[in-house]
Amino acid sequence: MTETSRNSSPDGGQAGRIGIGLDLDATHLRILEVLRENGRISVAALAERVGISRANAYTRFEALRADGAIRRFTAEIDHVRTGLGITALIFVTVRQQMWRQFRAQLAQMPEVEYCAITTGQHDAMIQVRMADVAAVHTMVTERLANIPAVKATETVFILDEVLRRPYVLPSDRGPAWTARRPAPDPAGGEVPLGKMRFVGAAEGRAQLQRDL
Repeated sequence: MTETSRNSSPDGGQAGRIGIGLDLDATHLRILEVLRENGRISVAALAERVGISRANAYTRFEALRADGAIRRFTAEIDHVRTGLGITALIFVTVRQQMWRQFRAQLAQMPEVEYCAITTGQHDAMIQVRMADVAAVHTMVTERLANIPAVKATETVFILDEVLRRPYVLPSDRGPAWTARRPAPDPAGGEVPLGKMRFVGAAEGRAQLQRDL
């Protein structure tokens, strides 16, 4: 595996290694901040914005890609302009011995934009984008409801997407938040973050996570 120097670079900061385990420093985070605004920016412009040399900017950019910190580049579209102006969140209760079937059926639904396993009353949350409310109703009542693995659903329509960021970074909250916080001590007996409470995952969810 190829490595870049672990010593301090001429432009300041530490140049992390290429590959799994890249240590992100303030310069890496600044690069990600700039790319969030414009993913098609040239290396020369990126270097100027971050305040480093072109060679250093290129090396760090490629290190972020090789390490997996940058997974891919894509386009952000206007869903209303493309005819999918209705967004809904569908909360699903899954029959616990049928997670594999649920996942397989969900993969056959191109209108599903996002699915996550959740804690709480329901087992999964699905986000869909459709042309109108009737299309959402048809999907829920005729497609999801007919999947044997689905026990119950609850649909919530999004009226307005107030805020959507491409991604967030530790540096967004200032230097004090950039350093990683230590994991809470489970033996302490106290629930961190005040009133947050997690419901234990039911049998079958672990298998779904391994399959994803």
